[in-house]
Amino acid sequence: MTPPPKNKKAAKTPTVEQQIRRRTLSSFSVFFFSLTIGGLLFYKLYNQPQSADNVQPVLRKGLNANERIFSRLFSQKRNARSFKKKDAVAHVRVNGGVGMDGTLDTATWRLRIARKPGDTLQLTLSELMALPKTEVVFDFKCVEGWSQVTWWGGVRFSDFMAKYGLTPQMAARYVGMETPDGDYYVGNDMPSMLQPQTLLCYEMNGKPLPQDQGAPLRLIIPVKYGIKHLKRIGVIFFSSERPKDYWAEQGYDYYAGL
Repeated sequence: MTPPPKNKKAAKTPTVEQQIRRRTLSSFSVFFFSLTIGGLLFYKLYNQPQSADNVQPVLRKGLNANERIFSRLFSQKRNARSFKKKDAVAHVRVNGGVGMDGTLDTATWRLRIARKPGDTLQLTLSELMALPKTEVVFDFKCVEGWSQVTWWGGVRFSDFMAKYGLTPQMAARYVGMETPDGDYYVGNDMPSMLQPQTLLCYEMNGKPLPQDQGAPLRLIIPVKYGIKHLKRIGVIFFSSERPKDYWAEQGYDYYAGL
């Protein structure tokens, strides 16, 4: 008898092993193609000339875009999570010492507030401590990846502004701060500075601020990473343009918000 004709369509159907082989080959091809393209893009990005703030322009544009998004979403009514005093660590980690050389004499120290060119207010620590005291216990976060629940006391920045007639300065977009020697400096957006947890801080764990934590006065701004919490404040000023910022000049995010 003559055998029945084979089904040509069935004969062309690949086996399971062939399908697996083809899919594996296809997957590896896509993977190596993507890896090559990614490597070329990284090489091109890495070798771009850096701008004055030590970061490639395309990355700075990305960071600036993040700032525009998150600053629009920011609300002064949103507080950083608060903790109980018993939750605060006894030994607070020191995050950086730029602008902290030598011991500063609290008795002769003055906080200088540049209200406008040629008009500088000078205040003693006693004058600041005469304002209503506010305490905040929050999770201090560092860009290095660590965090600690810490307890601070001082005067709200918003109360300080109101007390000394700085309401016109609240219209500025930014607040700049520098250490007395000018070696460390930050710029923070005004809405974050007026957030009710932001303090001009002179106490830590219920005691006077230690020298290595920025005595006699430091900034505590819980809605920002630690790089924005300037220690040993010497000068405060106001600006419609971004003030210079130490870590932004090293390539970090200027906004540094949480």
